[in-house]
Amino acid sequence: MMKPNSILGSYLIKQTILNFLYVLVVICAIIMMFDMIEILRRTSGRHEVSFVFLLEYVLAKLPETVDKVIPFIVMVSTMITFWKISKTNEFVIIRASGVSIWGVLVPVLLAIFAIGVFWITIMNPISAKLYEIKETLSYRLTTNNPSAFLFSNKGLWIREGKSNGTVAIINAKGLNLKNKILWLQDVSIIEVDAKTQVKQHIEAFVATLEDGNLNLKDVRVYKSGHKAEILNSMSYPTEMNVQRIKDNFVDPEAISFWNLPDSINFYEASGFSVVRHQMRYLSLLALPFLLMAMVLVAGIFALKPSQRQGGVLWMIIFGIATGFTVYFTSQVISAFGINSYIPVWFAVWAPAIVIASISISIYLHKEE
Repeated sequence: MMKPNSILGSYLIKQTILNFLYVLVVICAIIMMFDMIEILRRTSGRHEVSFVFLLEYVLAKLPETVDKVIPFIVMVSTMITFWKISKTNEFVIIRASGVSIWGVLVPVLLAIFAIGVFWITIMNPISAKLYEIKETLSYRLTTNNPSAFLFSNKGLWIREGKSNGTVAIINAKGLNLKNKILWLQDVSIIEVDAKTQVKQHIEAFVATLEDGNLNLKDVRVYKSGHKAEILNSMSYPTEMNVQRIKDNFVDPEAISFWNLPDSINFYEASGFSVVRHQMRYLSLLALPFLLMAMVLVAGIFALKPSQRQGGVLWMIIFGIATGFTVYFTSQVISAFGINSYIPVWFAVWAPAIVIASISISIYLHKEE
């Protein structure tokens, strides 16, 4: 068994990381090019939209797309690594020295596992922040207002339209569902006009959501140029309902890996389903292992005793086809998990376990 800290082990780890970075840069460039073309098409004829704004939008959107294709990036980069050592007959020399196939795979697997851990612990928080920025930029693009804003994703935030172009931003720091009545604590309602200028600010200690109204208690009403109005109670009409609140919870993609457990606890304490957030959290935990499974798949197609066997084109075709099959299968399983047809943990871990099991069986067969 080749040790990862040996010369050959260090060489394979270095090649794996370098090829991953090369493929990542190329894929990012391609994604940015297509995103820029799409956003230019959407904003054609709108001279108020600057190129700097479009570049910010494309850069903010980039991590969201890369997160979806990271298994493909790993698969392609490791196929390149394995293909190179096979082409230069390094693989033959390594095998002839008595190193098993696992001795070749282990350093690469460790490198990819480290990349996966780095991705969820360092890159994911950055990606979550950029996702929030992207949503704000998209909102500005939709409202034709370069100074429009979205509020921070803390607690419950819901935006709903009123009459005369007024928009109400409703925030509650605490939620609790009891006897089919939704209780909200520390409620804040900000009404803004079409130019995002504040018209009215309402604060309440507690509120209940019943029959299309927020029944506010211990209320303070602030209006520009007027003294604060203090009321014992107030009824505020709203289009909110329990289902809409569930649908308007923060997107899991906008929450970093480190903050997801607290967010899940917050929503569970509120009495709502947290399946999507649990799926996101478990998917991030499973990512390093899924990437390692993709390495095993890449090795099946790219590790050959001699390149004289040919079939480089077929290796690429079968590798890409396998990657797409894995992706769409995992998406279908995830859909079953989100809709609670199967346990969340099974929906998350099944693809990695199945891929790894099949790949290991093939390697064992080849070794025999």
